[in-house]
Amino acid sequence: MAIALLLSAVVAGSVLVAGAVAQDHGSDQGATSPQERQCADHRWQSGVIDVSSKPRQVLWKAPAKSWPKGAIIVMHGGGGEHVQWCGSNFGSAAAQVRFSELAVEEGFAVFLLNSSSDVSDSQGRICGKVWDDEVRDRPNLDLPFIEQVVQQMIPPLRPAGSEGAIFLTGLSSGGYMTVRAATHFSALVTAFAPVSSGDPYGWHRICEPGLTPRRKVEGAGYDNETGKQITERNSCLSQSYPNESVWDDGQEPSKPTFRLFHHEMDGINDVSCAEKVARQLRAHGYPGEPDFLLRGARRSLANHLWQDEYNRPVLDFFASCLGR
Repeated sequence: MAIALLLSAVVAGSVLVAGAVAQDHGSDQGATSPQERQCADHRWQSGVIDVSSKPRQVLWKAPAKSWPKGAIIVMHGGGGEHVQWCGSNFGSAAAQVRFSELAVEEGFAVFLLNSSSDVSDSQGRICGKVWDDEVRDRPNLDLPFIEQVVQQMIPPLRPAGSEGAIFLTGLSSGGYMTVRAATHFSALVTAFAPVSSGDPYGWHRICEPGLTPRRKVEGAGYDNETGKQITERNSCLSQSYPNESVWDDGQEPSKPTFRLFHHEMDGINDVSCAEKVARQLRAHGYPGEPDFLLRGARRSLANHLWQDEYNRPVLDFFASCLGR
């Protein structure tokens, strides 16, 4: 509890850059935010997909001609927005914007997906601006969205002669959703790279107001086995997983390769949670490359965010999976 309170103070003090930027985003009221205008100025194109009668937003950018390295689907962190990967080039968003631009320069098309604010916990309480990355007794809100992007949006946009590979990456809640989507759609995904994330089948949110000072996210996340909040040290450390939800992965003999990217001093998603999902993925037959692990510094919120050091290795990992 002391660690959780300390981290809450850190989040409150820093105002969590992602949430602060998202607060300016006026798309819900039909307005165009400064970040959206920045993205448009950098030639990002926008699209809207209808999912269960709800509009879902996508921004995308691709090489001028063909896509020689396929397409990357990116999912932002909790409290964030897709525009933080193509505009708002300051603070913690800067490394994200540099990743997206570098990816396009390297020959990938990049699709930035925006989460809804409709996710609720098992008690029906709204969780805020997060991905629907848990297993619950109701239809998932984001898997149909991702499927439509992969199956319906991308194919007609893909120029002739392009590589058809689909890669997934995401930060924090977006990383949890990356694992959930890559396992659920294992036949459609070439490789995936979760960042600062853990096991979507082995955790749950309690979205009680007041558990976090964050402006666009309610509640906190807990490991199913230990009952500890994922901010706590060794929160996901367990020898067995009797409380793991049933994985909804496919039965294909060949499954997509993964590589985890995280920091050993992540103060929001304990390193034990990344270690847990790596073990679980391998146990379910997903081949994995060694983790890309940053070391040093003190345990903090800053080490949870997307780092410039991830940019080139993520793209190199995806490129290495072409043709497998």
